[in-house]
Amino acid sequence: MQSLINQLRPGAVRTARVTGFEGADVLVQLVDAEGGKAEIARIPRQEASMRRMDHPSELFEVGQEINAEEIGRWREGQLHLSARACEIPALRSFLLAFERGQVVDGTVSEVHNFGVFVHVDGEPDGLCTGFIRGPDLTWGWINHPSEAVEVGQRITAEVIIAETRTGQVTLSLKALQDDPLIRFADQVGRVLTGPITKIVPFGVFVQLAPDVVGFLHLSELADEPVETPDKLVDEGELITVEVTEVDLQRHRVRLSATGGADRS
Repeated sequence: MQSLINQLRPGAVRTARVTGFEGADVLVQLVDAEGGKAEIARIPRQEASMRRMDHPSELFEVGQEINAEEIGRWREGQLHLSARACEIPALRSFLLAFERGQVVDGTVSEVHNFGVFVHVDGEPDGLCTGFIRGPDLTWGWINHPSEAVEVGQRITAEVIIAETRTGQVTLSLKALQDDPLIRFADQVGRVLTGPITKIVPFGVFVQLAPDVVGFLHLSELADEPVETPDKLVDEGELITVEVTEVDLQRHRVRLSATGGADRS
């Protein structure tokens, strides 16, 4: 995760002049180089703008000077730039002010199955800069982000990373919540009974405590081979299991069966 974050951190801003187009990429010549021949760089199509377009020539013309952010070197060392990272100066300044771990406030704008968009306090007018992935909403088991937040709700979240190239700050609600698995770590060896919350082809998930779910492999459910767990158990059914492992690093709980499902 840290190596990915390092790759997404904003690079240096360079001033360049558009010299032409190669396919859907923009070719530019650096004009802020000190001495020697000015370097030719490339702006890939996806880094040209946050606006929709069929071709970058709709937005840029030969001879135009632009600011763009360094994103790395490819194609035998050619410098690649992102113009979209510098497209809205107010947005860039807003995002550059964030640090990892900073706590911010905002208002939920949209809730989708893939995550939640948030209006972060202080963002430029007309923009929505915050985003929370589904797994970063809560430690608990949810089927949809709407189970954790709703549109219009005020939230406090922790900054994971602010990306100038996407124009977003990735947030986490979960980071400000106590990890329930830490409190549960001493339960290894305990026999517990809980409801089956989800059935998958290779096993079942069992609710063991508030916001703690463990996994029981299909092989633990029956002595004879079966194709799928739903031939043996149903969601919501109580089952008695033994906690065999609490892995804090991978954030998972492994279970073994003791007496099968409790159908009383």
